[in-house]
Amino acid sequence: MSALVSELFRGDARLEKCLIEDSSHVLKGNRGRFVALIQYAVLVLEKSATINRQELVQEIYGPDTAKAVLSYKTKRKIINTSYQKTADAIVGKMTIRSLDAEMVAFETRERMIIPRSG
Repeated sequence: MSALVSELFRGDARLEKCLIEDSSHVLKGNRGRFVALIQYAVLVLEKSATINRQELVQEIYGPDTAKAVLSYKTKRKIINTSYQKTADAIVGKMTIRSLDAEMVAFETRERMIIPRSG
């Protein structure tokens, strides 16, 4: 059973690992579909975020993605206070959990406003 519940993230093995393993944190330089999912979520949830087209097309966690993630985490105070005083641009356990929960809320809102044909 998947620990991530949003339609966006559910079933993505790499992001499921991110939720439970420190060694699977998502960092600058990472590349793949899992990065594209994070990029999409941050662009939807962090209205002021922008990520250049090249990073999006290449599905790479580059400087714009890092800046968008940092903004997301800073506004939500996602900080592991056991060793941090400020947010970083890493997508780890706390961040993926927060993104997932907010995406569930977003997906629910979107379903509520889509007109049903009948």
